[in-house]
Amino acid sequence: MTTEKRWIEPLLAEAAACKTKMPWERGLRRQAFISRRDGAENTTSAKRPGFEQSRASA
Repeated sequence: MTTEKRWIEPLLAEAAACKTKMPWERGLRRQAFISRRDGAENTTSAKRPGFEQSRASA
């Protein structure tokens, strides 16, 4: 008598149909976003006025 595992086929089908991005899949997309962001000109100053002075006194 053989054991038939009926749960494996639906599980594999559901895994193949999953469209959710996993954290380890975001590498190339994140790298492209960062390169676009760094390539764009900043219209606002990245530094806050007085920020370095407040950190130096702390």
